[in-house]
Amino acid sequence: MWSVTGALGVAVPTTAACRRKPFLVSSSLPKQTTKLHLSSPQLTLPSSHFSSSFKTSATTSVQQQSDNKGERTKYYFLVANAKFMLDEEEHFQEQLFERLRYYGEREKEQDFWLVIEPKFLDKFPKITQRLRRPAVALVSTNGPWITFMKLRLDRVLAESFEAKSLDEALASNPATLEFDQPEKWVAPYPKYESGWWETFLPKEIQESVV
Repeated sequence: MWSVTGALGVAVPTTAACRRKPFLVSSSLPKQTTKLHLSSPQLTLPSSHFSSSFKTSATTSVQQQSDNKGERTKYYFLVANAKFMLDEEEHFQEQLFERLRYYGEREKEQDFWLVIEPKFLDKFPKITQRLRRPAVALVSTNGPWITFMKLRLDRVLAESFEAKSLDEALASNPATLEFDQPEKWVAPYPKYESGWWETFLPKEIQESVV
């Protein structure tokens, strides 16, 4: 509201016109503000392009993993002379049977074997120079477990190699194991029975022994 005063006819705002009008907030404004706050101003690619890129990357990763499966597998091993590994070492038999029981309870596929006179030793001349023969190797695809067994047995040599197949990794040369029995057994536990190790030989060799 305006009024005209004086001779000059100046328009002066009335008191009502000077009053501050209340600021009305729409109930939908907070929702709109929240939506604008959550939206990312830096995202310029459409969602369809992002999904396509992600699927392409995932597919490439899976394909690479699949290709890797066709490559050579790494095997870890401990090796020592057969007399020590199979006849003298006090805890070796117990460790292997306990692990076999553990795998059976959890329905896990066995990933460790004993190999008598393994052919892969030809690749390690520095090891064979230190071995009494015949030799026996504990072979596994589980590197950390082989490291544990190395610390447990102590007087063994450890290394690793790669092979295209399990048959290649566990291939062995013919050997006969005969251990002299001690005249007097003084340990509080029974002596290992000869042939206990056959349970851990590769399947084909187990069948030929039977």
